[in-house]
Amino acid sequence: MISARTTRRGVSAAITTVLAATLGAGLLSAPATAAPLPAAEAAVTDTRTAPLPYPNYGILTAAGRTGFLAWAWDKGRTYQWTRYADGKVITIDAPVADSSGSDVIMTGQGSTPARSLVLQLRDMAPGGGTVTMDLRPLNATYVKAVSKDTILAKVTKTDGTVELHLVTSTGGTLTQRKVEGVPAAAQSPAATPVRDGSVLLSYSVQDGTSWERELAVVDLAAAKAVPVRRLAYYPGSPAISDTHLTWADAGGKLYSVDRATGVETVIEDTELPEGESLTVGLLGAWAMYGTPGSLEGDGTGLGPRLLPLTAKSLTTGESIRLLDYVSTIEPGPDNTLYVRGGHVERGDGLYRVSLAADGKPTAQLVATTGKPVGLVHLGTRIPQPFDLASPTPLKWELSRENADVDLKITHRATGTSFSKTLHLYSESAGSPYYYGDGQFGITWKEIAAESQMGKDAATGTYDWTFTARPQNGVGPDLKASGSFTAGRNVPSQHDLDGDGAPNLLARDAQGVLWNLDTAYDSRGKTLGRGFPAWKIGGGWQGYDRIETVGGIGGGAADFIARDKAGTLWLYDVTGNGYHATIAPRKSLGGGWNTYAQITGGSDLTGDGRPDLVAADKTGALWLYKGTGDISAPFSRRQKIGTGGWGIYNQITATGNIGGAGAGDLIARDKDGVLWLYLGKGDGTFTARKQIGGGWGAYTDTIGIGDANYDGRPDLLAYGPNKTAYFYAGTGDHRAPFARRATSPILTDQPPYNHVS
Repeated sequence: MISARTTRRGVSAAITTVLAATLGAGLLSAPATAAPLPAAEAAVTDTRTAPLPYPNYGILTAAGRTGFLAWAWDKGRTYQWTRYADGKVITIDAPVADSSGSDVIMTGQGSTPARSLVLQLRDMAPGGGTVTMDLRPLNATYVKAVSKDTILAKVTKTDGTVELHLVTSTGGTLTQRKVEGVPAAAQSPAATPVRDGSVLLSYSVQDGTSWERELAVVDLAAAKAVPVRRLAYYPGSPAISDTHLTWADAGGKLYSVDRATGVETVIEDTELPEGESLTVGLLGAWAMYGTPGSLEGDGTGLGPRLLPLTAKSLTTGESIRLLDYVSTIEPGPDNTLYVRGGHVERGDGLYRVSLAADGKPTAQLVATTGKPVGLVHLGTRIPQPFDLASPTPLKWELSRENADVDLKITHRATGTSFSKTLHLYSESAGSPYYYGDGQFGITWKEIAAESQMGKDAATGTYDWTFTARPQNGVGPDLKASGSFTAGRNVPSQHDLDGDGAPNLLARDAQGVLWNLDTAYDSRGKTLGRGFPAWKIGGGWQGYDRIETVGGIGGGAADFIARDKAGTLWLYDVTGNGYHATIAPRKSLGGGWNTYAQITGGSDLTGDGRPDLVAADKTGALWLYKGTGDISAPFSRRQKIGTGGWGIYNQITATGNIGGAGAGDLIARDKDGVLWLYLGKGDGTFTARKQIGGGWGAYTDTIGIGDANYDGRPDLLAYGPNKTAYFYAGTGDHRAPFARRATSPILTDQPPYNHVS
């Protein structure tokens, strides 16, 4: 039995065998003279050695010998056929489509397949053709495609009675054959794809004042329907194989009939939640079933625990667990099933289920979404150090949202702790602990409201642990742990709105200044877009320098701007965790046009306050020590470098990127070479060290703070053509930045002439 879960779901099945009184032995078997439809097609060799990509949120519609058809609900109903052999994707220009169980797909222009009165049968195999059918002259509607030129259709006669016809297109001319055995009062016919020359048909019939659903096997070669059973309910996804029929009710029971003997078997799975449906499939005498659902859940946090895809032998009773969850099952050619689902060890995507040499079913991954099936912890979103007085939440990221999280936070020195279960969901008003994109968390204000530890919050190191339990039962529980340091009124280096993520200030060609929110992309390991850009206002072309200088009084980062007359202005920013409030500007005095370079936001003196550094036009370097007082933010200047700094056309305060315990500077010379100055902690630096070349390609380098929440400050570089690159800090002065990663943060924005 295939299983990768920590908690095994037992399948308790009661198998009851009855001889269907209305069925004679052999009555439902395929006639020996029946010719399978459609005709066999030449196999196409799969030359790929790795699974194909499967579209994110792709809904499986059909699968054939050479490819599969799916559409993604997040991109509108656009159908795409993906070939197995080379991965080529073919977009289908139709709003609806249906499967035949082969490379032939039905497409139409109606709102549903049955409303598509002019339809196409497209053979998607290389070299395949297209057959167009206009059903209007026949007063017919589509039911099912059964070959490359034939469909089952419902024909309504002039007296209101209904017949089922096989409609065939030959050279553009439609011919039709009545399928005998279908009641004239039958309504809403539906059929499975072809198996061994037959389809399993269902239709509604009226019995007195009530309506029932009848199942019948249609022999396509003989054009004859043989009724099997009447049901008081709509059978969930019935299926047919060469030896058996199967269907499900809404109470967790799976029914099957042996086509040779007429013997009926009932499988009742006690693990199925009451009232939930099953999706089913058949391969010979093996029935496949599971509760259909998505890996991510429905956003309500209330969905049922999903029964995994299970194969059960209708002859021996043996059960095999094939996949940890199933969304959709589509019959394929050559006695195969194609299943949209996932397995904890093998991944999420599209699986081909077939019978192995030993006659037992096996599942092979054909196309993958690349998403993990089990819950995965993708990292913390906790600024280091964490400000106990800020509205910024402690946040963690999971691979999906549908989890209940048992969180515990403990102060290491005192041993006091806080525990809470966070129920995550996104629908309606959403969970107060869910922040979108797989991120959950809690604010210190909430912790203080519920625990003495929060009320008496001490600075220092906190340890955290959590156990995330998947709400739909797919995959094992996830355990994670870590720690963070905490203080009070911790100044932020580049977070203007107090949400824990860095912000960028960007000025466009019209002089409008924008606040750009960022979000770390843990999968791409780069800096991405957060909330939409927020317009601060116009008229900023009057400044020749705009610099973010950190949280001068603690908390959200503030910024300065120098006008062309040389006056420096301070903009005091307050962040509440959602947006930034910017106070009216305050003058810090004139004469600042003596400086060629200005940078800030980094603590160079080791007192926990951000400082300002400026290089004058003679090449001297000056330190303006931060005071922590927003009304008088900087002390009198102090010279910390005598000459030589004039060779640089850009200097950037980066925070402690070298790992030596104090804020550092990087400086770019006129040849594009980048130099590192390690801070000593007293406002001075060690001798410079070359750390790279080619930096002249960038117009701005920004010390954005700890964007990836690993406790080390990072860098963002902006250049021509709206290109941006993220450089993760390593904490190693010998190589302070990891290899650059392309960042989409500015690609869809207007070109900016200044970014800080």
